[in-house]
Formats: sequence, C-alpha cells, structure tokens
Amino acid sequence: MFDLILKNASLPDGRTGMDIACQGGKIVAVEAGIAAEASEVIDADGYLVSPPFVDPHFHMDATLSLGTPRMNVSGTLLEGIALWGELKPIQTVDDIVARALRYCDMAVSMGMGAIRSHVDTCDDELKGVEALLQVRKQVKDYLDLQLVAFPQDGVLRDPTAMANTVRALDMGVDVVGGIPHFERTMADGAESVRQLCQIAADRGLMVDMHCDESDDPHSRHIETLAYETQRLGLQGRVAGSHLTSMHSMDNYYVSKLIPLMVEAGVHAIPNPLINIMLQGRHDTYPKRRGQTRVRELRDAGITVGFGSDCVKDPWYSLGKADMLDVAFMGLHVGQLSSRADMDWCFDAVTSNSAKIMGLEGYGLEKGCDANFVLLQASDKIEAIRLRAHRIAVVRRGKVISRSTPIEHVVTTAGGRRIVKD
Repeated sequence: MFDLILKNASLPDGRTGMDIACQGGKIVAVEAGIAAEASEVIDADGYLVSPPFVDPHFHMDATLSLGTPRMNVSGTLLEGIALWGELKPIQTVDDIVARALRYCDMAVSMGMGAIRSHVDTCDDELKGVEALLQVRKQVKDYLDLQLVAFPQDGVLRDPTAMANTVRALDMGVDVVGGIPHFERTMADGAESVRQLCQIAADRGLMVDMHCDESDDPHSRHIETLAYETQRLGLQGRVAGSHLTSMHSMDNYYVSKLIPLMVEAGVHAIPNPLINIMLQGRHDTYPKRRGQTRVRELRDAGITVGFGSDCVKDPWYSLGKADMLDVAFMGLHVGQLSSRADMDWCFDAVTSNSAKIMGLEGYGLEKGCDANFVLLQASDKIEAIRLRAHRIAVVRRGKVISRSTPIEHVVTTAGGRRIVKD
C-alpha cells in the first residue's frame, strides 16, 4: 500500500505511460504499470509530470507592495531603487510577512517548490530579515525558501551595511549577496566582492551577487567574482545574477571572460522578464535586449538558471509567480528557438536552478523527494508554449494544490466541440 500513485504520466526525459509511486515522502518507484494499491491514485491522463519549478532569484521582502507608497512613474531600475528606499522605513515586519505568505501561496499553486530570495540588509532594524526568517519557518512544509543577505545600497557605500549583513548571516540567512556595480567606484565594487566572498569562505556559505546589472560594458565585476571564487576555493557555490552588462561587452573580452567563469565554476542567473524591461533605457534605436548572453554561457558549460526577480513591486508591476512565463520570455529574448533550445529553457526553471541552489533530493527518480507538479501539456516545449495549467502540485507525496483540467467549449455552425488546452 503506497501513499500515492500517479498513473500514466509523461516525464521530462520523454518517457510516456509512466507511474510514480510515493511512500513516506519519497519516490519509491518510477516505472510503467505499477500494480499496487495506494491511499490516493491520480490519473495523469498522459500529461507531463515535472519536478517542481525553482526560482533562483527573487525579492520577497518587496513583493506585492506595488503602489506603496507610490508608483514607479518612469518604470526604471533607479527609480525602483529610490522607491524601495521610501518604502523600507514605513513598512512593518507584519506587512512583509503578510505579503510574503500571500506570495508563497500563489507560488505553490503555480507549481513552485523552491525560491531563493534576496533580503535587503541596508536597514538597521533588519525588518526584512526578521520577517523572511519567520516566513521561511512557516512555509518549510510546502516550500523551500533560501535567503540571501543583500546590501541593496552597496556594502561599502552604506555605512552600516557590512555590519548589518554579518548580523543577518548570524541570524540564519543562508547565502552571501552583494551589488558591486552600485558601489561608488569600480575599485570599491571589486573590493566589496573580495570582502563578501571572504566572509562566505570563512563561514562555508554560498555566494549570489547582483553582478553588473547595467548597460555599461565596462562593468566587469563578474571577472572579479570568478577570480575570488577560484582564490578562495568556492567553486560550484557561487552565482552571478543578472550579468546584463555582458550584452554590451565586445566579443573579444567576452571570449576571455566566459572561460574564466567556466574555470571558476560560477553559475549564471539571468532574469528575463525584468532584464528586458529595465535595461536599454538610455538607448534610442537600435535598443539593446537587456538579457545576458544565455546561449554562449550555456554552450560553454556554465549552469544557467532563469529567475523571476520581481512580482508587483517597485521595479515590476506585473507577474504571477509563473516560472513558465519566465522561460517563455527567456526563450524569445535569447532567440532560443530550436527544439533543443526550447527544451533546455524548461530545464532553466527546474533542474538547472535546483543545482544552483544546491537542492537535495530534487528530481523524479527513485529515492528523490516526492515533490512534483502535473501540467496540462504533453511535453516540456508544449508546457512553455501554453504556460501550462497546473492540475496538481504534490509535496512529500501529498497533494497540496489541485485544479480541474481546462476545457473550452466552442460553438460554431457545425456544432459544439470541447477543446482541451
């Protein structure tokens, strides 16, 4: 007797007609035609079962705050940062907790299983840190929440940011963050990377830097991050987020930079929705796309995971916690249009991002955690094309979100037809 059997599923690797048996929160069998009883049986009806979606870059302390205390009139990155500075003093810990919990519920209903959220440490009260540590504890049974200590105003530029960042890590924040391109000078930016990576090395922590979120081709802090990663032996534990300046760099320099990243084992986290929205704002025409060189990074062997970054906050007015929206935008902006490319874009919001976050027990093999989502699509490409409806979300072998498959009734002169998405 199993806890749950999912019957007749298509899997991301192309296998069809597969059953998944779950017991004690783990996947105990993945094979065709499992002949056993279970407390619950779900007929997948041939639809795609995927491991949970993973968002490796988000700002949960700001999410769902749109319009407070005002709107971002220009829609730019810098006005968003200024607006966030206006919001921080007036929001409370309870405000942040309430918004974050609403977002977590939304994310889980969309099949999300893990989120890495940056939390601002340029606040002497550390309200965001306190709030998200509470949220992490409250959602642990249905969502993995990993927190990054993020000195939004620059760890050297803000006079108390370094002390606050260390305090946040002492409180239990998981990852060391930074924003070198927002320091006063390029030299300060490089020094901030050095100091923060040293902290991570001393504490045995991962690193995730907002790196070169700029149109300036001379913003090259990812080079310093790759160097410090090698110097301190942090290979495989470091990610550069955004990396948008790379879309403006000359090809010769990039031909040197990417191999340095490969040597250091640095991961890359583009954020397609936000990068395409916020970058290139000083351009007339032609306008730069704003997304880093995804294809080149991937082809070099760098692990690339797409993040969503923002939902209804000072920087971005849209979003609904849908990582398939993120994959859809990344596909288009990166011109990742072959079948293999599109298939890979699904991995960029699932398995690749899970690797970047260091998630254990992730996947659809025997012995993995029984966490997965049933999508109303036949394969990965169709899931992106449709931004597929989520039929069921399973966590540790239990259904935690469920909905009815979508059908459209079309009435024409020839009669009524039922059409499934």
